[in-house]
Amino acid sequence: MTSHLFSWLISCVMALSAGLVHAENADRDKPMNVEADALRYDDAKKVSIFTGKVVLTKGTILIRGEKLEVRQDEQGYQYGVVTAEPGKRALFRQKREGVDEIIEGEGETIDYDGRLDTVKFVGQAQLRRFQGARLNDEFNAGVIVYNNLTDVFTLDGAPATGAKGSTGQPGAPAGRVRAMLTPKPASTPASSAPLRSSPQLEGTAK
Repeated sequence: MTSHLFSWLISCVMALSAGLVHAENADRDKPMNVEADALRYDDAKKVSIFTGKVVLTKGTILIRGEKLEVRQDEQGYQYGVVTAEPGKRALFRQKREGVDEIIEGEGETIDYDGRLDTVKFVGQAQLRRFQGARLNDEFNAGVIVYNNLTDVFTLDGAPATGAKGSTGQPGAPAGRVRAMLTPKPASTPASSAPLRSSPQLEGTAK
């Protein structure tokens, strides 16, 4: 990891400690709505399987893909696994609470855990942070896990294919992670600070 990237990660943690910004906390309590071409319900497994141009909304959360398997546990928590069409990536988008920012991610598979309130992107994974319509930060890896409650994310560089992301930039090489970071203006309040990373990112990048 370069000294510049390490310094940025430290500054993110320090800035956010003064004023944390979370994803929309109310989203986890909103109903999950799904549209698709077809639905098959497996009563034995209590799993609903949607196929064909699937669109899932849950509050400010939007997920798109080709196939969705969704279930709900006895406590009422909902879980969903979205799979993209071959050669494409599924999409996840959610607004951050209190600021004009959007978290957007893509992966060949997206795994949403309603109990832990986490989103896992697997295969050509990419995570982006938009401030208004402007792209601020972008991360590419084989696997990315984003925690909606804490805004902590972790990246794992393997396995990545090196395919180009939606912004036209190459994906991370196998075994590596790649980050594009926009400097934070000195006048930016702490509540608009970039996302926090976990120590796993520091240990993964080389």
